[in-house]
Amino acid sequence: MRLCKRKSAQFLEGVLEVSHQDHLRHSYVAFELFLEKPKRLKERKLITNRIVTKEDIENVLTVIRQAKHNNEIGHNQSLQFTAPVLFGAYTGQRSYSTIKRLTVGQFKEALSNEKPVLHVQSDQDKIRMAHYCSLHPQVIEAILPLVDGRVNDEPMFTHLVFERWVKLKKIQLSRSNFYFTLGDLRKFSEQWGDVIGWNESNRAYILTHGVRGVEWTHYRHPLPEFVYDVYMKNWNDVCFVR
Repeated sequence: MRLCKRKSAQFLEGVLEVSHQDHLRHSYVAFELFLEKPKRLKERKLITNRIVTKEDIENVLTVIRQAKHNNEIGHNQSLQFTAPVLFGAYTGQRSYSTIKRLTVGQFKEALSNEKPVLHVQSDQDKIRMAHYCSLHPQVIEAILPLVDGRVNDEPMFTHLVFERWVKLKKIQLSRSNFYFTLGDLRKFSEQWGDVIGWNESNRAYILTHGVRGVEWTHYRHPLPEFVYDVYMKNWNDVCFVR
């Protein structure tokens, strides 16, 4: 029935348009007003209601530490869980398309530089953009115990194991009615970046967020040492209590 009404309205609109063109009388077109379908009002969300604070990240680190203390996880596993939390919170890299795919060799190479920046390959980024992301001293501290004795092609983080553990623990976010997920690390980096006044260009480049315009594709090409310098101006004093 609804289909018949819609088809009839479309037919009448066509008849009125042809009549207007043939006779040049605006009165024909005026009837189209009565054939318009009512528009649905959609609720507009101006900002996300998923808020991730510095205290939330510290709480996740506390839960990991307590799990180790209670012998729920071993020492090595606690290191493997702590490192991606710090890396994700400080760099804002995407959990599945980037963090999951990073290798031990990439971190070894980054740590060998005077200004440690990790080179993310294009096939490790959602929008296929190769880029550098700076390693905060607290990230380096968490990464160092995990690289010794491991082969370069090995995935850096035990991503799936940590993801399952997080889902089981159901860690509540303090300012939102949600449980913590690995994707919240990127949200924290973006949201806390506003708090500390993180340089917009440097942020867009490291997060590969909002970099599709001509300005980025034809003109900008940040060098690793400058990516590190600008990043550390904003993030150097940010430290998580563990």
